[in-house]
Amino acid sequence: MRTTHFSRRQALQGLTLCMAGVTTWDAMAVPVALPTTGSLQASLVQALQAKQPLVVMVSLHGCPFCKVVRENYLYPLLASGLQVVQVDMRDNRALIDVDGSTLTQDAWVRKQGIKLAPTVLFFGAQGREVAARLTGAYLPDFYGAYLDEQLAVARRVVTGR
Repeated sequence: MRTTHFSRRQALQGLTLCMAGVTTWDAMAVPVALPTTGSLQASLVQALQAKQPLVVMVSLHGCPFCKVVRENYLYPLLASGLQVVQVDMRDNRALIDVDGSTLTQDAWVRKQGIKLAPTVLFFGAQGREVAARLTGAYLPDFYGAYLDEQLAVARRVVTGR
């Protein structure tokens, strides 16, 4: 017989999920991940071909606010067909910028002047930002509205409507 031990935190999370109507531990098992990219340039081309902006989430490993934005707001958009990628602060993996230059993810974040995670950016033609950045997590009750508003602005710019 196998015994499973849960930490107090896991037990509280499970209780919270049960109270919310989720009845299996599987709901906690796998964190949701956004795709990363080695080339923002290629990701932008793909997004523009679909007549959509490229949405880039700048994240920080272990950031609880990033997790909320990623799992509750951006992942559902990705699932609906929007081109969404994640770039990580303090990550030394190579990244091709929209202008074709190569740098690390961390250097790209600094080049953009980003100091707070999460930050969500919206890119259109020529790699220009086409809507206001969403910096930080804002108020959870309003984040979805802020995101929808900026995404609508970005889509109008990209489609020319």
